[in-house]
Amino acid sequence: MPDGTALTALAPPALPQPKRFRTRWVSPLLRRILLVNALPLVLLLAALLYLDQYQNGLLEAEVSALREQARIYAGALGESAVRATEPDNPKIVPDIARPLLRRLTDPTPDAQAKLYAPDGTVIADSRVREGPSGAVSTEPLPPAVEQGLFVGAVGWMYDKVLALLPHETPTPLVVDLTPGAAGLEWQPDVKEELRLSSSGQSREMPPYIRRTKDNRLLVTVAEPVERDRHTVGIVLLTREAREVDTSLFIVRMSILALFGLALALTVLLSWYLSLTIARPILRLAGAAAEMREGHGRAGSVPAPLLRRHDEVGTLATALADSAEALWTRMDAIEKFAADVAHEIKNPLSSIRSAIETLRRIDDPVRQKLLLTIIAQDVTRLDRLISDVSDASRLDAELSRIAAEPLDVVPILRALQELDEATRDPENDPRIEVDAPASLLVWAVEDRLVQVLRNLVGNAQSFSPPRGKITLRARESGGMAEISVDDEGPGIPEASLEHIFERFYSERPKGEKFGQHSGLGLSISRQIVEALRGRISAENRRDATGRLLGARFVVRLPKV
Repeated sequence: MPDGTALTALAPPALPQPKRFRTRWVSPLLRRILLVNALPLVLLLAALLYLDQYQNGLLEAEVSALREQARIYAGALGESAVRATEPDNPKIVPDIARPLLRRLTDPTPDAQAKLYAPDGTVIADSRVREGPSGAVSTEPLPPAVEQGLFVGAVGWMYDKVLALLPHETPTPLVVDLTPGAAGLEWQPDVKEELRLSSSGQSREMPPYIRRTKDNRLLVTVAEPVERDRHTVGIVLLTREAREVDTSLFIVRMSILALFGLALALTVLLSWYLSLTIARPILRLAGAAAEMREGHGRAGSVPAPLLRRHDEVGTLATALADSAEALWTRMDAIEKFAADVAHEIKNPLSSIRSAIETLRRIDDPVRQKLLLTIIAQDVTRLDRLISDVSDASRLDAELSRIAAEPLDVVPILRALQELDEATRDPENDPRIEVDAPASLLVWAVEDRLVQVLRNLVGNAQSFSPPRGKITLRARESGGMAEISVDDEGPGIPEASLEHIFERFYSERPKGEKFGQHSGLGLSISRQIVEALRGRISAENRRDATGRLLGARFVVRLPKV
């Protein structure tokens, strides 16, 4: 049509484009390897940082040391700074307590001690000093250590992550991280503590641990000051736990450093696995795609992959072998098609010539002869087409049927009995069987019978009248060997390698035309090789070298 509709309708459908395989730097397999290898490291890191057992242990040690120090202060004050002005009513003397408290805290510059009276007022403060002129000054604690940007970032990230997780403190120690956490000015409920102490309800005041706005970790403990079993005040001792922060930071950095090293090794090893597994598989997939497109007849599988001695090398070798077998099969199919066409052309040409000649002659005798030739060629064509059909479907059939244990001796006996029932005793050769009681092989029964009948039929064609055909079966190493011997003229030495080729025919004189297509032995070899066996032909000779006949030997795996 002018609009091109008819041409479009007749055009063949577009073929699907072949899928291309490209190598990516980060393949899905590499991501999976990284995930599998890195996940245990991340879980281990989270467990080490999240449980925080080390921090609690340091704080417990700090509280224990500070409480022991506060008890020493309380004992010294109770013995040296308390006077009994009234019976059973001892009191703290401030003028004695203040210098004594300062002297006690001098060896600890990062600590502050306060002495409280029973009414909650501050009697003495180790940071408050009185000059010679009576002026009072307060000495602050040493300034907080300036943290670097990296240290602060690590601590901030750690606290943020910890705050997001369901956190349970495994010890009774609690660190106050609220924005309004008290600093040095914090003091306990002195009156309540004194009341409980005086009433005989002896208990240890829990420590107060907090993180101040300037990022100081302060620990405070309180101990009662006693004299003659009377509580006359409370000593409050506060110290900055710098060692806890320093030790904790060192441990965290050690963990992070080890984690970073392990993660780097994991990434490198995962990358190595990807280079040795994922990329070779992609290269094999690309080679398979080239084979599918017809570009990989030879050398499509990279040689370095074939030289590997691992699973990838095994896969590459299997792919190369499969490609070679595929191309060999395609070549065989092409040659087979050409041979079939050639073999069919011969009888067709003969039939055409006979028909053309038949039209031009009127002699009945010659016409009958031409009709006989046509009938023989038709018979030959029928035999050829049957054998070609059998040979073409043989591979597919054998690929669907699995070999199984089979006793070949009953098959040989059955062939002998069938020959005895059908042969002419005056002209046909007889069959003898030389075999053990049983011989098991791996085979398919129908196809093995087909092979043996082909060999027996071939031996019968070449055997002289009243000759002998011997069927033997025996073990030979790990194989079972079945041989068919005849007393015919043997096989020409030049034809021993060619008699198993397709359409090769070496027939005896006087045989009826069209009985053989030249595919019998070729089909037999095809069946035997599909059963992982071998078939061969040779001539039998006596000790003097005289020819006795032909022998065909079939070797199959023994059970």
